[in-house]
Amino acid sequence: MNIFYEESGQFKVAAVVQKNDATYQADTQHGKRTKVKAANVFVEFDTPMGAFLAQAQAEAAEIDTDLLWEVCGEEEFSAEAIAEEYFGHAPAKTELAATLIALYAAPMYFYKKAKGIFKAAPEETLKQALAAVERKKQQDAQIEAWSEALKQGEMPSEIAADLKTILHAPDKQAPTYKAFTKAADALKLAPLALAMQTGGVASIPQYLRDGFEVKHFPKGTAFADMPVPALPALPQAAVQAFSIDDEDTTEVDDALSVTDLGNGAKRVGIHIAAPALAVASGSAIEKTIMERLSTVYFPGGKITMLPDNWIAAFSLDAGGHRPAVSIYFDVDADFNISAPVHKIEAVYIAENLRIQAIEPHFNAETGLDAEGQAMFNHHQDLIWLHRFATARQKARGKYEPDRAPQYDYGIGLNEDGSVAVSRRERGSPIDTLVSEMMILANSTWAQMLDENGLPGLFRVQPGNSKVRMSTQSEPHSGMGVQHYGWFTSPLRRAADYINQKQLLSLINSEAEPLFHSNDTALFAALRDFDAAYTAYADFQRKMESYWSLVYIRQQALKELKATLLKEDLVRIDGLPLAVRATGIPFDALPKSQLLLAVAEVDADKQFIALNYLKMLPPAA
Repeated sequence: MNIFYEESGQFKVAAVVQKNDATYQADTQHGKRTKVKAANVFVEFDTPMGAFLAQAQAEAAEIDTDLLWEVCGEEEFSAEAIAEEYFGHAPAKTELAATLIALYAAPMYFYKKAKGIFKAAPEETLKQALAAVERKKQQDAQIEAWSEALKQGEMPSEIAADLKTILHAPDKQAPTYKAFTKAADALKLAPLALAMQTGGVASIPQYLRDGFEVKHFPKGTAFADMPVPALPALPQAAVQAFSIDDEDTTEVDDALSVTDLGNGAKRVGIHIAAPALAVASGSAIEKTIMERLSTVYFPGGKITMLPDNWIAAFSLDAGGHRPAVSIYFDVDADFNISAPVHKIEAVYIAENLRIQAIEPHFNAETGLDAEGQAMFNHHQDLIWLHRFATARQKARGKYEPDRAPQYDYGIGLNEDGSVAVSRRERGSPIDTLVSEMMILANSTWAQMLDENGLPGLFRVQPGNSKVRMSTQSEPHSGMGVQHYGWFTSPLRRAADYINQKQLLSLINSEAEPLFHSNDTALFAALRDFDAAYTAYADFQRKMESYWSLVYIRQQALKELKATLLKEDLVRIDGLPLAVRATGIPFDALPKSQLLLAVAEVDADKQFIALNYLKMLPPAA
């Protein structure tokens, strides 16, 4: 005697060796001895096993599943009953087996309720299930078509539209992702390599920027239409101010003015762009500021915090009166300063001085002599401001005339695709006078908030701790001031916008502060700004590192000078690049000067191999 039974969803046959009430001992078609539960056996038969199963499977293939479902009715039914209904007579054993195979093979049509007992799926449920199967079938065909196109070097438009997320934030259930990874696996390519091969990614900078935007600008970098509201007329300042910025600066946040008071005294005005005057609490533009949090800078471009029309309305561009928050100090001949005066006003911007244009005539070697010939507009103002700035450094205990020169390096991109490296000395006369005027404004306004019990976003460094953000003012030992916050870049940083809102409420009694003490929203704003500012800086460093590698390759540099930071981490001299090198002596001290050999550089893989050659004498 043989049996037809079900095991793990599959129908099998076996020859019975021994039978009892609960189980069968049987030999399978392949001669394996097995134990089969009686509850899993549907048919006993005495014809050859192989022929029985083959015939049942053939008959099952002929069964019309839709017709079988139609004759089932709405009540539960047995396999025997529906087989008799379908075939029109008491079913033969192979017909019963065929019916069981057909019922098990169509779980969308038939629900298994018990051994040999089923229930037909409701019509609406069945329609939905069949539609889902058809959609899946069509989707699989589409995935296959996309995959084949990719393998042929083509980029389907649907894949291109999703490529940023496929590469940087994949939804592994998305058809486009499945097609892309299927093609990459078939070609044995990394996802980035396939994207570049098919034209979806044109360059590594694009790839890096796409990844950054997917994470930090998931809605894209374009702005919604946000008109600038009309401002009430502001009193016009009795000064003509000038700004000092890099030639590519488009967001001019700050400007200065110098008024001669006679007897060696001057009135210094520090004027800051005032977008907060037009930003209503809870408005679309404020939400944008709190979402973007800062302008993002990288070689060859930037992503601004504010839309172009807002920048145009509030940037301190030359040739007109611009809304500003001003702070004035009267400075006597010995550089002692008066109490500050704060104003909300329209300031006439007479000049946008560009560092690249004026620095050749105003540097540590030349252009600082008050008796010399003025080489550009406001040259004499800058000479006096530099003397005043030096006095401010001394007052803060930060005057270091014998400090070794330090430089910051920037990356620029030429039209021909070559990389240009710029060098700027920290503590140059221009750097000194601008930074000291901003420190004066920032520290004074931070003190003003603190003395009036208003919170803000302060920069603090009590003792020898690390600099951090805080909602309460504390000393900043690195600056040598008791209070410090960012106020002077409100077109570019949300922290400065928040602080400007707080400041306006003190200057204008009718204005409301944005936050009050212990406001949880301010703590959240601090957290979000700190995280975004760090992430944006990391992105800028990553882009600068890539272009530094391109520069090394373009210049065919074989050796590089470097400064040891720690262990095997070095900073390459003359480039904004920190990387690791091999072979550095274990006893080499941080700040040691090294000569390194360039063993390999691959900018596309963001990789450089550097080998230690020798120690160099300390930098002069």
